[in-house]
Amino acid sequence: MCGIVGVLGNHEAAPILVEALKRLEYRGYDSAGIATVNNGDLARRRAVGKLANLSDLLVHEPLAGKSGIGHTRWATHGAPTVGNAHPHRAGRVAVVHNGIIENFKDLRADLGRKGITFATETDTETVALLCESLIADGKAPVDAAYETVQQLDGAFALAFLFEGEEDLMIAARKGSPLAVGHGNGEMFVGSDAIALAPFTDEISYLEEGDFAVLTRNSLEIRDQRGAIANREKRKIVLENARVDKDGHKHFMAKEIAEQPVAIDRALKAYMTDNAEITLPEGLDFTKVERLTMVACGTAFYACMVAKYWFERIARLPVEVDVASEFRYREPPVAPNTLALFVSQSGETADTLAALRYMDGKADKIVGLVNVPESSIARESDVILPLHAGPEISVASTKAFTCQLSILLLLALRAAEQRGLPLPDGMPGDLRSLPGLIHQSLAGEKQIAASARSLAKAQDIIFLGRGQLYPLALEGALKLKELSYIHAEGYASGELKHGPIALIDEKVPVVVLAPRDELFEKTVSNMQEVMARGGKVILVTDAEGAKIAGEGTHEVIIMPQIPDALAPILYAVPAQQIAYFTAIAKGTDVDQPRNLAKSVTVE
Repeated sequence: MCGIVGVLGNHEAAPILVEALKRLEYRGYDSAGIATVNNGDLARRRAVGKLANLSDLLVHEPLAGKSGIGHTRWATHGAPTVGNAHPHRAGRVAVVHNGIIENFKDLRADLGRKGITFATETDTETVALLCESLIADGKAPVDAAYETVQQLDGAFALAFLFEGEEDLMIAARKGSPLAVGHGNGEMFVGSDAIALAPFTDEISYLEEGDFAVLTRNSLEIRDQRGAIANREKRKIVLENARVDKDGHKHFMAKEIAEQPVAIDRALKAYMTDNAEITLPEGLDFTKVERLTMVACGTAFYACMVAKYWFERIARLPVEVDVASEFRYREPPVAPNTLALFVSQSGETADTLAALRYMDGKADKIVGLVNVPESSIARESDVILPLHAGPEISVASTKAFTCQLSILLLLALRAAEQRGLPLPDGMPGDLRSLPGLIHQSLAGEKQIAASARSLAKAQDIIFLGRGQLYPLALEGALKLKELSYIHAEGYASGELKHGPIALIDEKVPVVVLAPRDELFEKTVSNMQEVMARGGKVILVTDAEGAKIAGEGTHEVIIMPQIPDALAPILYAVPAQQIAYFTAIAKGTDVDQPRNLAKSVTVE
C-alpha cells in the first residue's frame, strides 16, 4: 500500500525523504513525491512511475528545506498521474495519505458550496482543501488539522506540513499504520519501522485514532477521545529492518533462499530442544469446539492447508473464510469458538475488520503475524509471531512457509491437548524441514529452464489433491501476480467437472503430487490431461517419478518427506516456477503491476 515518510531534521530533507521512500518501495506504488518547507515557503515535486523518476526531477528542480513529507502512491481514487500524485497541496497545507476517505464526496460537496474548486480526482485533495479552508477561517494549523481529521470517515494515515511552519508536523492514523521516530533534536514519521531504521532506532507506534503533534524536540499524542496519550518508545531491532538483497538479483530470490533459516528460526521459537511444543499461555484447545480461520490471498491458502491438519490430526472442525467476505455474511459464532487471523503485515484491512467483527463473539482471538507491533497483533488475545524476518517482495514466500510451519505446530499441540495421538514422527520430523527445503532449492536450474517454455503460454493449470490442493491455488496465484499469465488452480478430482474442457496441447499443467495416500488418484487425473494432449510438469519425489513420470513433459524431483510436511516443501517449487517464469517474461518480480505488499484499504 502507499508509503508515508516525514522528517523534521537538522539536514536537508529531500535526500532523506527519497532514501526512506526507497525503503518503502516494497509496499507497491505507481507515483511518488515530496514536499518541503524552506524559509517558510512550501514547495513540492512529484513524478509518475519509479522513484528514479522523482530523483531525476529533483536533480533538475531541487527542493531545499530541513522539514518535509514524502509519499509513494498506489492509485485508488484517480489514475496514476502527476496531478493525482501526493503530496497534495491546498494553499498553506500539504498532505500525504494512505487509505481511503469514504465520505470525501460529501466533504467535496460541502466545500463546493463554499466556492472551493478541485484540481484532482482524489479523495486526498479533499483533506488538504478542508484543512486549508479551516485555516482561512482563522484556525491555527494544529486546530485546523485536528478538526479536519475529526470529519473524516474511512481508514487512513495522514501527515500534514504547513507553509510558514518549519518546526511542525501533524500525523494521524485510523486503520492504516503509522509510526513516529525519535532522534536527537529530530523527529520522523513513517509507515513502518523499515522506513525509519536508517535515522533512528527508537520509535513509537500510533494507536487507532491517535493524533500527533510533532516538533523537533517534542511529541504530543491525543487519543481518539482527545486525551493526552503517551505511547511507548520501542527499540527497532536493526536486523529486522534490513532491506538489502544480499547479492541476489531480486528480493524474492533472496527470500526464497532464506526459507530454511526462517523456518528453523520459527520452529525454535515454538519447540524445545526435546521437540516439545511450547506455545504462548492462553492457547487451550481442550474446550474449543470450532476453529474459525480468516485471511486474504496467500495467507488464506495457508489456512486452507491448516484445515486439513486441524481436522485430521486434532479432529477439530474448521471453517476457513476469505476476510473480505467474512464480516459481511454476519456469520453466527458458536460457543467455544477460537478465531485465528493470519496476516504477514498484521495490517491487512479486511482481516483486521473481520477480527473486530469477532471481538466479543469468539471465545479467543489469535493473531498469526510477522509484525508483532501491528494492529492485528495488538488487538488479538494471543499473538503468534512468524519470525520470518522482513519480507520485501510483494509475493509472499518465506512468510507463507513460516505460516504453514506454525499452523502445523498449532494443530499438533491441539491434538496433544485433546488427548489424541500424533502422526508417527511428529513433531520431531519438523526439524528435518529446513534441510529438506535447502535440498529442494538446488533444483532451481531445472525449473528455470522449464519456465522459459511456460513463459510462452497464455493459460496454465495447477493441480493438487488433498492438502496439496491449496498449494495448486497458491502456485496459480503466484504465477498470475508475477508473470501476468492467466493461471488457475484446481483440486485434481474436479478436473473432469469442467476444467478439462480447457486442456489442449497449448495448456501446460503443473501437477503437485508427492507419493502420498492420494498419489494414485492424482496420477489418474494427470493421465486424463495427457490423453488430451496437455503438457504435464509433474512435481513429485523420486519414487513418484518412477511410477508416473513416463509420458510427462517434465518431472521435477523433490526430496522424500513425511506426508504432513509436503505442503510446506512443495511451496518452494511453486514459488520458483512463478519467479523464473516472470524473469523469462521480463516482468517486475518484486513489484508486480497493480499490486501492493500490504493491503490496508478495502
